[in-house]
Amino acid sequence: MMRLASYNIQYGKGKDDRFDLDRIVTELGEADLIALQEVETYAVRSGDVNQAVEIAARSPGMYWVYGPGIDLNASTLEVPGRRRQFGNMVLSRWPILSSINHTLPKIALHGIFHLQRTLLECVIDVPGGALRFCSVHLDHVSMDTRMPQVDYMKNVLLRGHERGASAGGVLNDPTWFHKSLPPQPMAAIVMGDMNFTPGGSEYTALLGDMSDLHGRTLRAHGLADAWTLAGHEEGAGNTIPREGRPPRRIDHCFVTTDLADRVAGMTIGEDAVGSDHQPIFVHLKL
Repeated sequence: MMRLASYNIQYGKGKDDRFDLDRIVTELGEADLIALQEVETYAVRSGDVNQAVEIAARSPGMYWVYGPGIDLNASTLEVPGRRRQFGNMVLSRWPILSSINHTLPKIALHGIFHLQRTLLECVIDVPGGALRFCSVHLDHVSMDTRMPQVDYMKNVLLRGHERGASAGGVLNDPTWFHKSLPPQPMAAIVMGDMNFTPGGSEYTALLGDMSDLHGRTLRAHGLADAWTLAGHEEGAGNTIPREGRPPRRIDHCFVTTDLADRVAGMTIGEDAVGSDHQPIFVHLKL
């Protein structure tokens, strides 16, 4: 069994307003593949540290990559190349053969704080064959800003064979790389804070329409929600509890339908307090 986890860590700031990366790592437990969002580097508010490096140091035996959407100058005379970054991270029990940090479509907004969002796509050498594992954080402002990102994400997940791997083909110069070039498997998993609920148009655009007779019309070569594959109702669950607001499941795990029968369970870490979000966990049969 393979255990997947995703957590928007809110740069380590918990419900008690305390910054604690040790708590974040503890709440993730013994996961094999981890997708993190809102990981930052060299921000004064979170201790002026590289959180990606700090999290990796607390996760022995895990491979990792980091993909920022925000990349700003934080250099000093002593450290002239230092950058203030904010983005997604993937940690894996198995080697990460390649990664691509996709910058998602962005619309400049008037008078509203707005961020460049990214999707970090990794090819993982899991037992039984490589698969793609992605950490994503979609826009927080409105459906208008998210829908182009949803379309982009869907193309990455379902048409990855058209783009191919980050490096591929025949190497004319064998000294260019000393290992085999990475594969581009069609099987894919995306996890993250997507800022939409199952009742939203974004959810329908990704998965399919709702039929009065048959329920959600999943495409044979499309995406499926691990939450419903695990036996839960679409509208159930709450990953961002806020006092006075109804339950909202906006942190998701979607899998390509060739992996649908391998989803064995999914839960929400309801007791976690390390962020304003709750982590999600998926069990996948190897």
